[in-house]
Amino acid sequence: MLLPQIRELITEEQDWIAVMANIAAALKQTFGFFWVGFYRVKGNELVLGPFQGTVACMRIPFGKGVCGTAWKERRTIIVTDVEQFPGHIACSSESKSEIVVPIFDKGEIIGVLDIDSDHLSAFDEIDAMYLEKIF
Repeated sequence: MLLPQIRELITEEQDWIAVMANIAAALKQTFGFFWVGFYRVKGNELVLGPFQGTVACMRIPFGKGVCGTAWKERRTIIVTDVEQFPGHIACSSESKSEIVVPIFDKGEIIGVLDIDSDHLSAFDEIDAMYLEKIF
């Protein structure tokens, strides 16, 4: 039910920052995730964009952590336990599981959607399928 609402929110908007802000707010409000936000590709790193939640890492290098790995591998990554992910970047010790969805524009990744939960195994392939449909 959330997908049509998000599409309605963002269809006419041209400002990418405004779009990211409303998507983060809608996902956080609807599901109560611990952290929901975006990182934007700037050169060889991801730079923090609009988010809902606690203070976050501001820059993530290409291929590092879950977000940088999703960017490098050009695919959604689901992590059931962040402590088990090699090279996990611990922006918050409260984060227990994570899903990162790359955002494509004309075949290039322009950013990632990052969602953290304070519970283990909070995300699955169904979450991935629906989150990927946002973009």
